[in-house]
Amino acid sequence: MRSQIHRMTPLLPERAGELQDLALDVIQKSAALGNRQHPVTLDTLRELLRIINSYYSNLIEGHNTHPHDIVRAMQKDYDSEPAKRNLQLESVAHITVQRDIEKKLLRDSAVNITGREFLCNVHREFYQQLPEEFRVVKNPETGRESLVMPGELRQETVKVGYHHPPGHDALKTFLDRFGEFYAPEWHHGAMKLVAAAAAHHRLMWIHPFLDGNGRVARLFTEAYFHRIPVHGFGLWSVSRGLARRNVDYKSALARADALRRNDLDGRGNLSNEGLIHFCRFFLEVCLDQVEYMGGLLRLQELVERIRRYVELRSSGIIPGPTGEKGLRAEAARMLQEILVRGEVPRGSVIAASGLKERTGRNLLGKLIEEGLLVSATPKGEVRLGLPIHVAGWFFPDLYPTLSR
Repeated sequence: MRSQIHRMTPLLPERAGELQDLALDVIQKSAALGNRQHPVTLDTLRELLRIINSYYSNLIEGHNTHPHDIVRAMQKDYDSEPAKRNLQLESVAHITVQRDIEKKLLRDSAVNITGREFLCNVHREFYQQLPEEFRVVKNPETGRESLVMPGELRQETVKVGYHHPPGHDALKTFLDRFGEFYAPEWHHGAMKLVAAAAAHHRLMWIHPFLDGNGRVARLFTEAYFHRIPVHGFGLWSVSRGLARRNVDYKSALARADALRRNDLDGRGNLSNEGLIHFCRFFLEVCLDQVEYMGGLLRLQELVERIRRYVELRSSGIIPGPTGEKGLRAEAARMLQEILVRGEVPRGSVIAASGLKERTGRNLLGKLIEEGLLVSATPKGEVRLGLPIHVAGWFFPDLYPTLSR
């Protein structure tokens, strides 16, 4: 069985100098994101991006649940239509698993993120939260239906496009080699990020589960980024970039599945050129997302977008979250004060508005009611909120506009 491992080689691209330069660019620009806003504001943004990440990761699989509907589901407000409700449950499951992974990595530095146990646990935690309908898969060639067992490796032969993944009897062998080789501690510097890109493909190539391999691979990759660590990760979403180039993503995966073409195409069983192409594509997507968020987090430009949103609300051009009209223009000063300082006593926010105490307190209450400001206690300090109804105004093109 060990001899089959050769089928997965090369495990890293040969001649990876260019890829290391690209990876280093991602690492440096991602780290710089943490300096763009107050840490408290950035923590709020991370919460928002878990929703966005869930939306795009599921969109790659053809499941479209708009962020507005995901937020509804997080508040236990499910659609009456069963199909839409199921998609909402799927999205919340993704967010829950992602948050749990992040907490686990913070608590325990010894978690083996490339190990079979970790990967199976990610699959188990995700599928245990899905509706029964999403656990049934049909073989497109035979029409046979099978039940996906949460956390269990597949027990049958599968075909993915033109790719024939390893047989089910060899999965443990391949996963053990995967876990040994791609452990982040065995790689250094920018090569850690190149290894993350290569591991993303090779996990998809192994196809360890009957279904859910794409989502597990993307959740695994996020865990890998946290473990490296890529500072600033969580302030950008690789799934957003992959979904926006979904055709290219799947084409690059297929190209890296190909067998070595000739003696100039590396020394492994699979195409070295194909793996280089995939890793380059993957890292370019990462860089694009880092630069996109870097632009959106520039303080003066974000302040201007917040001011413009308040202006449109105060003039009645756009409604509030429940359709109400009007928002005092002084709200922009309040929001700017909190954006700069992170967390601010209520009295200071009212003072920044320039309004009289009673009027300012009423406006503060309205901003809290709409979720634009949040507080841990009824009288405690307030910080910026990023409710989904304003996220698209503050961060243009983060997700598609809602159309009904």
